[in-house]
Amino acid sequence: MKTGKDFIIFPLDVSTEAAARQLVGMLHRDVGMFKIGLELFVRCGPSLVQWVADHGTAAIFLDLKLHDIPITVERAMQGIADLKVALTTVHCGESQAMLGAAVRGGGGKVGVLGVTVLTSVSGAQLRAVGYQDHLADDTQRLVLLKAAMARDAGCAGVVCSGHEVAAIKARMGQSFLAVTPGIRPDWTSGVKKDDQHRVVTPAAAVTRGADYLVIGRPIRDAADPAAAARRIAAEIDKALEAGTVNRD
Repeated sequence: MKTGKDFIIFPLDVSTEAAARQLVGMLHRDVGMFKIGLELFVRCGPSLVQWVADHGTAAIFLDLKLHDIPITVERAMQGIADLKVALTTVHCGESQAMLGAAVRGGGGKVGVLGVTVLTSVSGAQLRAVGYQDHLADDTQRLVLLKAAMARDAGCAGVVCSGHEVAAIKARMGQSFLAVTPGIRPDWTSGVKKDDQHRVVTPAAAVTRGADYLVIGRPIRDAADPAAAARRIAAEIDKALEAGTVNRD
């Protein structure tokens, strides 16, 4: 059974291997997974993924957000599948064929998540790039549209904001993973939203059905990051104990 710690994905959003190793050493007992994003992977490559996999029990979320023609995505995913990675990402984009290629390339070795709408994107920005008003003004409708495309392509789940989790679970089923960034505990009042537009608390995200929470700044910017991670895990445990979410 998952505990509060297991829900926490901590992003290693740093630019050097030394900084990443320091964070892993500090937090590997208090989070369930480390996220390695595009910047760090480009700088450090698969060797860092291997190091993190070998250091402690936390799993790895390789968040590269692949987006290319299907054959390129499939071949790239074959390489990712050879790493010790639990989850990885591909943009839902415009093509279900690309999502299906990602799943084939993963070969069942890695959970493929479709990226729906980034939590940094506002309705005004969606409208500016050409989305129709009924989608730009109703982000949840757009997210559900992309989530259905990911599900039909065989993806394990999607990345979405906490505002869309309940609708995704209701529409796609409990087994369809919802990984939620944009998490801000109430007690981190000093943490700015920065580029995040659609944020929720850890308890709210879990209550709505989120399977994993990507939590960076509230932990990284705390005076004691490990203590902050434990406090968030306790908040998640409390929400789980309330028994308001069916996770069967």
